[in-house]
Amino acid sequence: MRVHVVSDVHGRADALSQAGHGADALICLGDLLLFVDYADYSQGIFPGLFGAGAARELVALRTAHRFDEARKLSAALWAGLGGDPREHVEAAVSRQYAELFAAMPVPSYLTYGNVDLPLLWAEHVRPGQHVLDGERAELDGRTFGFVGGGLRTVYRTPNEIDDETYAAKVDAVGAVDVLCSHIPPAVPELLYDTVARRMERGSEALLAAITRTQPRYVLFGHVHQPLCSRLRIGDTECINVGHFRATGRPYLLQWDS
Repeated sequence: MRVHVVSDVHGRADALSQAGHGADALICLGDLLLFVDYADYSQGIFPGLFGAGAARELVALRTAHRFDEARKLSAALWAGLGGDPREHVEAAVSRQYAELFAAMPVPSYLTYGNVDLPLLWAEHVRPGQHVLDGERAELDGRTFGFVGGGLRTVYRTPNEIDDETYAAKVDAVGAVDVLCSHIPPAVPELLYDTVARRMERGSEALLAAITRTQPRYVLFGHVHQPLCSRLRIGDTECINVGHFRATGRPYLLQWDS
């Protein structure tokens, strides 16, 4: 069985529609949405509402870790837009999800990223697209476990959860052949982004599960330009499947017995 894996799609519906070509199944590890592109300020939900200039200013503040100022900027922009900010966001998110799920190949197995809005997935998921979070699936006689979302950070992205809730999902998955998550296990080499020049958050619960159960593979994304994209923990290969928005290419999971 040939499995293609993507993560951090961030709006690339064009490439997503091709990601399943030649594969028996597609796995998507989340972050379907694009709120703002740090490389192109005209792309994403935020500039769609407020313009590229506002997006550039927001990115500059966030990159400088001036988060309080970034939140004040956002609040002022929302106040100027009028109405309920949540309604504006959900309408824009729903439009993006409609395009992305229409492009998503089938069969596919998906879990959430830290920038996703899980409550809005249900209205867009199509037959053959299986959403799994703290759950398992059997593919070609092998067990795949899925753990979605991210952990709490200063960035306050939409789908960040507390460590205990995340750990409970890891425990619910149990021992599997392939453990699939959006964020990496808490290993520094896997967490450092060489372009953003910062450490992202990884999961201690994932690391503990890997050490305890030794799955054959652990697949994840989240860190767009990792210091290390692949390393071994015991018998387990930990693999960052790549920044799909940037590359447009899925990772090919090859099972070597």
